[in-house]
Amino acid sequence: MSILAGTAQRVDDVVARLQARGRVPSLSVGVLRDGTLVHVSAAGEVPSPETQFRIGSVTKTFTAVLVAQLSDEGLLSLDDPVTSHLPGAPVGGVCVRQLVAHVSGLQREPDGEWWERARGCDVDTLLAGLTPQKLALPPHDRHHYSNLAYGLLGAVLTRVTGEEWADLLTSRLLEPLELRRTTYHPRPPYARGYVVHPWYDTLREEPRHDAGAMAPAGQLWSTLADMAAWAGFLCDPPPAVLAPATLARMCAPVALADIDTWTAGHGLGIQLWRRGERVYIGHSGSMPGYLALLAVHRPSRTGVVAFANAYTMRGGFVTQLLGLLTEVLDREPPPRPPAWRAAPCPPPAQVAALCGRWWWMGQEYAASWDAHARELVVTPLAVPGAVPWRFAEEGPDRWRGRSGMNDGEVLQVRRTPEGDVAALDIATFVLTRRP
Repeated sequence: MSILAGTAQRVDDVVARLQARGRVPSLSVGVLRDGTLVHVSAAGEVPSPETQFRIGSVTKTFTAVLVAQLSDEGLLSLDDPVTSHLPGAPVGGVCVRQLVAHVSGLQREPDGEWWERARGCDVDTLLAGLTPQKLALPPHDRHHYSNLAYGLLGAVLTRVTGEEWADLLTSRLLEPLELRRTTYHPRPPYARGYVVHPWYDTLREEPRHDAGAMAPAGQLWSTLADMAAWAGFLCDPPPAVLAPATLARMCAPVALADIDTWTAGHGLGIQLWRRGERVYIGHSGSMPGYLALLAVHRPSRTGVVAFANAYTMRGGFVTQLLGLLTEVLDREPPPRPPAWRAAPCPPPAQVAALCGRWWWMGQEYAASWDAHARELVVTPLAVPGAVPWRFAEEGPDRWRGRSGMNDGEVLQVRRTPEGDVAALDIATFVLTRRP
């Protein structure tokens, strides 16, 4: 897949304008379509495709996926109290889920020097610095972004597995996904990061310290190609690495960051931005000398990944690049639907008996069989464009909802004394063959 020539030209024009107006030495932007990098635009000091930038808090998406993996494997529960893994930690009743979603109430930063610009401490030192005063707000009272929470998540991951966060990251994500240029420490070539003097336009190079125990909050370095691949993962993960249903739950909103406008929020380690009728998922990032953004529109698998090697960009780095993603989506045709494929064979007799028209409260429904997914699909016909309800068979006459309003609900097949199908009972909503 590619983007239209006019769209590519527009991206190049916008990137050039943002770099000049924003006063950053280098601005690099990649556009992905269908989860694949299709266009790269750079302005200022143009880096090579292999140049690494520090991705800052985009690192948190990796940490959150590690937590989700361990949860799926039963090694921890998102509802575990943090103290069950970090005994004695003075964090009240805060649970793992609240740390991941930034609703724990923990203060934003650990004590001491600003961790982003100082040499990091080890996990034991981080934990020794915890006090009850670190709870700035009641847990789950409202969204409160916390880097400290992700330092604690790194400690939880290590206590659960016995492995350091960086080793877990490598074995569970970087190697399986072949993200070879995503690393803990920078590997040449990498962009040097700066602060731009507000009056002289001179550059001050920033230190590149190891964040230590705070690494799970913002340590990683990466390239546009690797970040585009990670963005593709956040669109459609390989089930061997993360169950797609788990990622869908991670992308569901847990808390709004702005309760007045509903334009920004957080899922489980995933930032959410609403622009018009679209919702973008991903994360922004910054470390001294660097800015980063990964933003994806999951329904169309279209997104942008971007780096700048300065700590600030006039006009707002995230705001302007989300605007660029909106322009791309407005200009590009929607993805083509997958080709229809004939069913390899008729459905089993017990499934065929469920297909056809059904009625509930005077409203009509159509039940059909998706042979490729092996799911029963029930489509409401009264509402054009309604999301179909998909059901997977759990046992004789028992099906479990997999989508739409009946996700998770049970469809029970009711039968006559003679054994014929009489009705479909979906969570007490009984569909019959007669209006």
